[in-house]
Formats: sequence, structure tokens, C-alpha cells
Amino acid sequence: MIAQSNQSSHRSTKSGLPLTTSDHFLTGNSADLAPIDFVLPPELEASEPPEARGLARDDVRLMVSYTDNEAVEHATFHDIGKFLAPGDLLVINTSGTMNAALRARRSDGTNIELHLSTHLPDGRWSIELRRPEGGRTLPFLGAQAGETYTLPDGGSVRLEEPYSARINGGSGVRLWRATLYLPESLDAYLSRNGFPIRYGYVQEQWSAEYYQTVFAIEMGSAEMPSAGRAFTPQLVTQLVSQGVQFAPLLLHTGVASLEDHEPPYAEYYRVPKETARAVNLAREAGSRVIAVGTTVVRALETVTDVDGRVNPGEGWTELVVTPQRGARAVDGLLTGLHEPRATHLMMLEALTDRERLRSAYAESLRERYLWHEFGDLHLLLPYSREG
Repeated sequence: MIAQSNQSSHRSTKSGLPLTTSDHFLTGNSADLAPIDFVLPPELEASEPPEARGLARDDVRLMVSYTDNEAVEHATFHDIGKFLAPGDLLVINTSGTMNAALRARRSDGTNIELHLSTHLPDGRWSIELRRPEGGRTLPFLGAQAGETYTLPDGGSVRLEEPYSARINGGSGVRLWRATLYLPESLDAYLSRNGFPIRYGYVQEQWSAEYYQTVFAIEMGSAEMPSAGRAFTPQLVTQLVSQGVQFAPLLLHTGVASLEDHEPPYAEYYRVPKETARAVNLAREAGSRVIAVGTTVVRALETVTDVDGRVNPGEGWTELVVTPQRGARAVDGLLTGLHEPRATHLMMLEALTDRERLRSAYAESLRERYLWHEFGDLHLLLPYSREG
């Protein structure tokens, strides 16, 4: 039995956006840290990969908005090159998506779905326990420290202590520090027994290949760094041929906080010296540095000093990028559409002002864009190619 102890390679508003009852928290200066709230119709939650809808990966829709004007443009992702210029630098995340969900059983016979989140520096894992219900899963908040849950093929997991705060001040814990005991290596075990994490809006279990990006080379993310999903090898080649540059980094993503919109937890990152150098050279040349995903923003901003100089680095980041902090390394972002009140919306406000962001999201709702990992994409740029 192997205790898994090693880090794997290590009413409407001006913008037209519908408001919810909690939006009054966003109208005063004292609410600057509150994420934007809005109503997301269920039918706009992408329930299956674009391939299941008869589309290629790069056939999803692309909304382009700018930080220096009110313009919003609509395109198909495979035409992203029309909005990029020679010298633009796209920074991408090379983390691969694990089969991070496992079936588990409590000692009282309760069936549980266990989600691996993050492999912690001390060798333990942060994990989430969820209970199956009607084709979806909900947080299981009845667990206790010291419990051992049975996993398939002779595996087990022991809950050590709470990792996250108790939910809404109550007694339930969503994330735990836990020790995994597996009969073989983690990769082999997850390959045979695990499956990708999915939430209620995805109604069918899709195989692991649908959760990998073309950039994935090192497994470790609990959930897909989905901003890069629409790229294909052919599209990357086309962009390189027109002078667009790519630079890699790594950030292993943990589980999303869909129920409570908690701030992101600590995540492992690695920014190579070649990537730090490429970003610094692009900024010195006046070229645009565009992060492919919020994970890239988090990693890059972690290693950027107050003067905007990017340094190579590796470790664990707890950084939350807010409008008050601002963005120092990145001036553009390719990302999916984020759910109401998500902390990622505050990251977008570090690049653009709230009213422009609200206007862009109102436009995406009017145009029926699709949300989540299998949905459409939003390219936020500091100025147009001609700007």
C-alpha cells in the first residue's frame, strides 16, 4: 500500500445586465471587493463538449472586448488571429487534467464521490467529498476528522483535518486535508479507477480526452485549464506563422468553488526562466502579453515585482488578483465566461473597469454565449490591433 506523499512532478442597469437581489452590495464604493452578480440562465450552461454539438474545438464562439473603449466584437475562435498582431505573446498553461474523481464509500455504507484537489507540500491532499444525488453531486458536509473511506481496488483515504473554513459558519467542512493510501502509483491508479470531475450542468460523463488541452504535458490539475481548450495544433501553427509568440508555464488547478464562491486556494506553480524572459522582452518592446486563462494570470502575477519585472519561480501561490492590486505582468486575457459572483470576475476587473466588464457580460447574455469549460470564450485586450 502506497501512501501518496510525493508532489507529482511537481431591475436593469446602465449596462443592461440583469441584477439579482444581492447586487445592491455592488453599487457603493464600499463594495469594491464584491464580485459582479447577475442571472445566468440554465440553458446557457454548456452541458457537453462542442464536439458533441457537431463542432470542432476551435469552432466555439469568441467575444472580444477592449479595456480602452466600449467596443465588443463577435467571432469564431479559429479567427482569433484577426485580433492578434506579430509580437503578441500568449502565455499558456501546460498542466494536464487528472482523472481526479473517485468513487468512495463511508463506513456506514454511504456512497460518496471524492474529488482530489491539490497535492500539498507535506504529501497529503486537499480533497472534497460530494454525495451523488439525481445525476449530480452536492457537497457532503457530514464528514468527521479521523474517518477512513474505502476507495476502489484496495485504496483508502483518511481525513486528517479541515483544509477550508466551515461552510457559512456552520459545522460542515467542504475541503479536507487527507492522506491517500493506494496500491500503486497515483497516475496508474487514477488511470484505472478515476474519472474527470464534472458538475450538474454536464449531464453525461465524458472521457478524459475531452478535458485535455493541446498544451498539456504534465498531469496535475483537478479541473481543466479550459481557456486553452479551443486551440488546435493547426491553429497554433497558423498563429506562430503570423508572428504570434507562445510561452509556457505551469499551474495545477484545484477544485472550483461553485457553491460558495470562496477565494482560490493555494496552488502549485512553476514559471520557467525562459518564460519570464519572454514576458519581460515583450513588455519592453511594447507588445501585448496575453494570458491564456486565469491560471496563467495567477502564476505570472505571483512572480512579478512591483516594477512589473517577471522573475522565474516555483512554489505555492495564494495570490488573489483584485482591482485594488491590479495586474503587473499581463495586459490581456483569454478566458471562459465566469459564473455570477465568481472571484475570477475580480481578476478581470484588474484589467478593465467594472462598467466595461458588465457591458461585455450583458452582451454575452444577449448573444447567447455558452458558459463553463465546454462553452465559449472571451478575449479581453488592452487595445485593438490597429490601436
